[in-house]
Amino acid sequence: MAGRFPQRPTRTTVRGGDVVVPGGVPRQAAAAGKRRSWVPEGALDLGLVLGPLRRGPWDPTFRAMTDGSVWRASRTPVGAGTLRIAMRGGAVEAEAWGPGGEWLLDGVPSLLGAADEPDVFVPRHRVVAMAWRRRPGLRLTRTGLVLESLIPSVLEQKVTTDEAYRAWRLLVRKFGEAAPGPVPPGMFVMPTAREWALIPSWEWHRAGVDDKRASTILRAVRVAGRLEEAVRMPPVDARARLELVAGIGPWTSAETVQRSHGAPDAVTVGDLHLPGIVGFALAGDRDADDSVMLALLEPYAGQRHRAARLILLSGRVPARRAPRMPRGDIGRL
Repeated sequence: MAGRFPQRPTRTTVRGGDVVVPGGVPRQAAAAGKRRSWVPEGALDLGLVLGPLRRGPWDPTFRAMTDGSVWRASRTPVGAGTLRIAMRGGAVEAEAWGPGGEWLLDGVPSLLGAADEPDVFVPRHRVVAMAWRRRPGLRLTRTGLVLESLIPSVLEQKVTTDEAYRAWRLLVRKFGEAAPGPVPPGMFVMPTAREWALIPSWEWHRAGVDDKRASTILRAVRVAGRLEEAVRMPPVDARARLELVAGIGPWTSAETVQRSHGAPDAVTVGDLHLPGIVGFALAGDRDADDSVMLALLEPYAGQRHRAARLILLSGRVPARRAPRMPRGDIGRL
């Protein structure tokens, strides 16, 4: 395997990636990138819109800064790129670096929900209506990138979020590339499809990823081109294409198209917690299963994912009755 991957950054170089720079602008941010401005219609909350793209507090592809700006490092169809987004008054100011910078700038309106239609949503329950009124800046993001959301979603299958976030962080830092531009320390772009395919089995193990999830990712990246084509399909058809890959089921496909397509009706089924949260919020039933959840969300047909997000944002969740699921680490075995 020697020479197949660039040298891994040292612990010293990546440790600073967890530090938020006061004022939100890195000290080395002197080189200007390509710039673009966009004025959204209506309220826009960057944190709410882009929050689902963040895979844990130390995600190497995402930074939320103290000045309210957001940095993203992405693998676009034309190469690696870094995007910085900030609100200035009522306008969005975007700056990008790298070969994929222009592509990222072109996608800023879609990324921030320009294609979303929040006004068509009609709340049917008091808890949903209150969350809807309190979160006027909520829009559904559309990245236009499938693998970027699919791979971390596969890593999140049937494990704790801490385990999944750790695996994503370790694999991206080791096999990805440094994000282009004067970025906050520790930002990386995820590996290419080929680089994912070349990760040795023992590195998946060290990252805590079992063979089932690793094999699913390997099958997906072998048909990466066909999966990325799904971004031009309606969400239902895109999910059907994703689920042709063994190991990708309704839970994973929904989690993917929610981000890649901004799909307002792609409600997540098969989740450990969501049915109980929805059941408790709408009917006081903390033991609700998927069938009960779908029945409760039926009045929101076409907007079920948005309704579920508003329920999660309402804070009305049942009290925990059991200890947290224990965290495992197969890398120690």
